[in-house]
Amino acid sequence: MTQWLNETEARAWRALITLVLVELPKLEPTFSSFDLLHVEYGLLVALSEAPDDTLRMSDLAEAANLSQSRLSHRMRRLVKRGLIEQRPCTDDRRVTYASLTPAGRALIEKAAPHHVADVRAMIFDALTEDQTAALADALEAIVSLKTQSA
Repeated sequence: MTQWLNETEARAWRALITLVLVELPKLEPTFSSFDLLHVEYGLLVALSEAPDDTLRMSDLAEAANLSQSRLSHRMRRLVKRGLIEQRPCTDDRRVTYASLTPAGRALIEKAAPHHVADVRAMIFDALTEDQTAALADALEAIVSLKTQSA
């Protein structure tokens, strides 16, 4: 027998769908003003937060939640623009490292304040501190459950 969503669950689901399908795409103009896609920005952020601005490609794919093929496609463009460098591991030829270049660091430092302002206006300005904490807890629980079952 189908267990239908109750009123609260239905409200939450509709709001989440609206956020994902209507609101999140509104972040793209900020990224495009820096000639980036959201996914590319995420790659630059992941590298900027890594020790020495460097990650193994497999770790970068995991951090950005990308398949290896999608990561390779995005990396070609970022490498061509001089934002990221790739180099093989000297100890293990199967491993490739990606590093943020000075140009990549400069771009992320220029774009990040605009992105943060967009996110604050879209999400956090509408929430109290308690609501933000509850949202973080709820989303982390969902993501944790899904990554455990993957």
